[in-house]
Order: sequence, then C-alpha cells, then structure tokens
Amino acid sequence: MKIFIKNMVCNRCIAAVENIFNNAGVKTSAILLGEAETETEVPSEKMQAIEKELLDTGFERIMDSAHQVVEKIKNLIIIKISDLDIAEDFLLSEFLSSKLHKDYSSLSKTFSQNENITLEQFFILQKIEKVKELLLYNEFNLTEIAGKLGYKSVQHLSSQFRNTTGFTPTEFKKLKEHNRKALDNL
Repeated sequence: MKIFIKNMVCNRCIAAVENIFNNAGVKTSAILLGEAETETEVPSEKMQAIEKELLDTGFERIMDSAHQVVEKIKNLIIIKISDLDIAEDFLLSEFLSSKLHKDYSSLSKTFSQNENITLEQFFILQKIEKVKELLLYNEFNLTEIAGKLGYKSVQHLSSQFRNTTGFTPTEFKKLKEHNRKALDNL
C-alpha cells in the first residue's frame, strides 16, 4: 500500500516517518521522499494513529492525486538542487517531464493551482535558499555557487538573489539574522 506524505524534504524526514510506522507496528517495504510503501494494507485504526503522528511531527498524508503530483515535483526539485549539479543549460520543464512522464504544461498548471506560485518561482526560491546555506557555510565562493546551481554568471545569481531577498549575497552574509526558511515552508 502506497501512502503519500507531504513535507518530507530530507533524509531526517525519511527516518522520522520510518519511526512513526515502526512505532505503529506497520512494516514498510520502502520509504522515500514523499511516500511510504507498506508491506500490507494498514487497518483503519492504525492508519488514523499514523496520520495523527504524522501531523504532530509536521507531516501530512496526501489523499488526492493533484497534491501527490505537487509533492513529487517539490521533492524532485529539492533533490536536484541539493545535488549541486545543475548544468547551465538545465531546463526545468524537460527535467520534470522526463522524471514524471507527464506534459510540463499539465504539471505546471497543477502545481500553480495547488500552491499559488508558479513552478519556476518555486524553483528559484529553492535555489536562493540553497545559495543562502552555501554562503553561510563558506564552502564555496559565489562563482562556484553560481556554477553548481546552473547560473550563467555571478551577476545573474546576484541579481536573482537581490530580487528575491532584497539583499546582495555580500550584504546577506554580513547580516546578524539570516532569515533562512525551512524547505517545506516554501
């Protein structure tokens, strides 16, 4: 039985969800970002307990197919950005269409209707949050960050960063409070 779960954005989320299922005595065959697969059907009383625990932990079971698609899109984008391997000629439309085997216009429409933001805006917000993280960790300079996240130039990254945050990357690094957002809140 596949159960789709909202707000799973990292390996710690997978571990937390796995723990919820284990505590409920439900064996899983796989837990991935956004979904858990159980070995057998889950009785309704156990499912209610799991759903409550998911909510208490910041997750939520997704019942309808449109929200399932949106959650898959979010997870694919988050994983792609976290890999730090976005080519300069990367096309979000081709990437999502090939991964989900659906027409991009349909994916984009479903996403926008359910999230009140376009796919492209969500992608940019995710990239900017990753830029903030990388700036704070001082692992890479701005040129390296731009290259790893598919920006054609440092100027393009800086411009997009400023339009999104109101600060240049350098100004952001100097701030005492960095106002980073959790990925599942974007």
